[in-house]
Amino acid sequence: MRATVGDKLVVHGRIVGQHDRTAEVVEVLGADGGPPYRVRFEDGHETLMSPGPDTVVRHEDPAS
Repeated sequence: MRATVGDKLVVHGRIVGQHDRTAEVVEVLGADGGPPYRVRFEDGHETLMSPGPDTVVRHEDPAS
């Protein structure tokens, strides 16, 4: 998995009824864009994250 600052990580719910969560990458701590990442969730909570297989990266659109 590779991400850059500004990309979004979408963590899919793992049980029925659990919603997906989205976090913005605010710092990349791994080599060459790899994890761990410092992320900020929609509610303002920040944490370090090493995403698992239930997470996908939505790359920031360079045109915006």
